[in-house]
Amino acid sequence: MIEGTMEQARDLLREVYGYTDFRDTQEQVIGAALEGRDTLVVMPTGGGKSLCYQLPSIIRPGTGLVVSPLIALMQDQVSALRQLGVRAEFLNSTLEYGEQRRIIDEVRAGTLDLLYLAPERLLQENTLSLLASVDLSLIAIDEAHCVSQWGHDFRQDYLGLNVLDDQFPGVPRMALTATADATTRDDILAKLAFGPAAERFVSGFDRPNIRYTVRAKTDANAQLRAFLDERRGQSGIVYAMTRKKTESIAEMLNARGFKAVAYHAGLPGDVRAACQSRFLREDGVIVVATIAFGMGIDKPDVRFVAHVDLPKSIEAYYQETGRAGRDGEHADAWMVYGLQDVVRMRQMVDMSEADEQHKRIERGKLDALLGWCEVTTCRRRALLRYFGDDLPEDCGNCDVCLSPPETQDGTTAAQKLLSAIYRTGQRFGAAHVIDVLRGKDTEKVRQWRHERLSTFGIGADLSATEWRSFVRQLMVQGYIFADDARFGGLRLTADAREVLRGQRTVLLRKDAAAKSRGRSTKQQETFEISAEDEGLWETLRKCRRDLAEEAGVPPYVVFHDSTLREMLHRRPTSLAEMLSIHGVGQAKLERYGEAFLDALQAKPGSADAGEQPAQAEMGEEFSWQGR
Repeated sequence: MIEGTMEQARDLLREVYGYTDFRDTQEQVIGAALEGRDTLVVMPTGGGKSLCYQLPSIIRPGTGLVVSPLIALMQDQVSALRQLGVRAEFLNSTLEYGEQRRIIDEVRAGTLDLLYLAPERLLQENTLSLLASVDLSLIAIDEAHCVSQWGHDFRQDYLGLNVLDDQFPGVPRMALTATADATTRDDILAKLAFGPAAERFVSGFDRPNIRYTVRAKTDANAQLRAFLDERRGQSGIVYAMTRKKTESIAEMLNARGFKAVAYHAGLPGDVRAACQSRFLREDGVIVVATIAFGMGIDKPDVRFVAHVDLPKSIEAYYQETGRAGRDGEHADAWMVYGLQDVVRMRQMVDMSEADEQHKRIERGKLDALLGWCEVTTCRRRALLRYFGDDLPEDCGNCDVCLSPPETQDGTTAAQKLLSAIYRTGQRFGAAHVIDVLRGKDTEKVRQWRHERLSTFGIGADLSATEWRSFVRQLMVQGYIFADDARFGGLRLTADAREVLRGQRTVLLRKDAAAKSRGRSTKQQETFEISAEDEGLWETLRKCRRDLAEEAGVPPYVVFHDSTLREMLHRRPTSLAEMLSIHGVGQAKLERYGEAFLDALQAKPGSADAGEQPAQAEMGEEFSWQGR
């Protein structure tokens, strides 16, 4: 190994981060970086990607450069690193001129372990000139899927990062992402000009603590309220497609006693920043957002991510739901979707300004997502299969496993529906076709004289909700599509002919209310909080909140919930015992150890419960100097 050793890395893992073991492929990735090799790292959200470039940046001579797409991500990670005693800074437009000059001087002096930059700032001539004059230990390109036009979040600024190989020869590069299928991985390496010797590390995509649930959309607001009523006091994210919808849902939730804020790109910057700050620092805040919110949010105790509209692909869904349960404890990924979602998403693809090749790719991704929504086998296995990952057995922690759907031979129903679409001229939307099937006497039916059709009333035995489900499923299975040229009118595909002739059997699932079976035994929380410990639990949380306010950071930057739970369970009585708690490193021990020992010994509810000791060293910087 050219620079540093894995022994150093293991020591720092314990001393700085408070962890005893590496996870999954972390050790191999760090080893490759320490030896100066270029790497592509695909690791699930919460899997520890940041550690893969932070440790080599600390150990190797020079400053580690981290390319990050969002200001929020930089600020969050830098705040957390400073709490660990790591010398980290970011450069972006939010800083005053004097602060930027101070950081630039530190870069020139070589005193930083890590420097975070956005791609557009990095590619400025003066920034490249500055960095050319200093030693760089590593270049990490975070959210690397942004460079790929086949990925789910393409960003033009990332395309210029291919110059880094020429600008900084010999500096190892690391591209990291949580979501990239095989095609996207190849594209990332090509766009960033990684050579054929670059190593790929693809970890398992499974997030076993997340429960995946998809429901047919009936009344999205009512369904969301029912879901959230069971999760009062929990932090979470609700994704909606439009800005107007985020605001109306947030207003509705606030009226029902939740703490909810709307977040979208149309809001002023200071309003968005305030929403994000509140979400990070307060307990139980729900952000109702468009996809403008979330990338890089490092809040570990997000207990749910809910979608009231379809995302645009499985990659986008996986990325968004991956923001839940980063602490490893139970979390929910919940979604409702309906026929209008399918039609709207297809129209958005067809009406986009992308070329036909890109539209074809986007349609394929949407079809894959819709197919996943309608699966009748383990939902987690199907999700992982999409990314080329294999789960040997059903997960026991998704809606399909917990409440298996019923399937039926839907050939006759499909024939009725396809016939009604054909006989009404393949020009009407689902609502009118269903009215014809159910024999409804409407003005539109009379206007077009569709009561005279042979298909009028042949589906009266089924409800409109059931027919909408069948329309959605036949669309997913490729027998019908919504023709944008005919204002979304339903049309038959070539495959529908075989169904109408009785040459193909159609299986359909029955949408039913979920059966409550409780939490899977596979997902038990590590340390449960007993009723008699609730007071002390709140004391620890208050202690954390007070310390966080004093340090000006979100509470989870002090300690994750899982660390507090372990403290509550093990009840350390000395700093040495505190150091053995998962997530307690040397820097945090010196900064917070005494305060939490006092909190553990205080009587819950007493005046001094959770009160931090008045000690000057609490605010002093602990900086690891052992390069």
